[in-house]
Amino acid sequence: MEKTDSQIISDYLSGDEGALSEIIGRYLKPIFNFIYRLVGTPQDAQDITQETFIKAWRNLNKYNRQESFKAWIFTIAHNTAIDWLRKKKSLVFSDFENEKGKNFLEENIADTSLLPDELIIKKEDERLIDGILNKLPPTYKEVVVLHYMNELTFEEIGRVLKKPLNTVKSQHRRALLILKDILNAPKTHGKAY
Repeated sequence: MEKTDSQIISDYLSGDEGALSEIIGRYLKPIFNFIYRLVGTPQDAQDITQETFIKAWRNLNKYNRQESFKAWIFTIAHNTAIDWLRKKKSLVFSDFENEKGKNFLEENIADTSLLPDELIIKKEDERLIDGILNKLPPTYKEVVVLHYMNELTFEEIGRVLKKPLNTVKSQHRRALLILKDILNAPKTHGKAY
């Protein structure tokens, strides 16, 4: 049976350093993808993702295990991305090393290499999705990315973005209407965006 996030955090806080690898493995890709959708460049997304995990690691003892860890870490990612966009500051990768010099983030970056044909299809799909998402206002884009790509509930999105539930639902509805208009717009030059 797979451990819950809270169980893994408890294990780590009790001294099991391997538990941190497990939680990073679980959230590294979704956090990176969320941040990438917000900032638009892989290098910035990678830097922000690293900073997000460093902040989470440093504040893990403050995490309330009664709350959703997923919402907690996405809140950190969102706030870090917004701060990054404002400041454009750099981050030293070695900040994530423990006392023994081991870098858990570096050890857990998965090899996401695809086969050449898979890579071509994925890039085409990503360009189409990014092109459509980039037509949304940023506040709507955040809600759509968090809900559909990261599977957060509207309540969790409200906590991440620090917005009331009804505001999140309203922004979601408006985003869907805009996306519907974009998708129904006459196609030009063979592209839907």
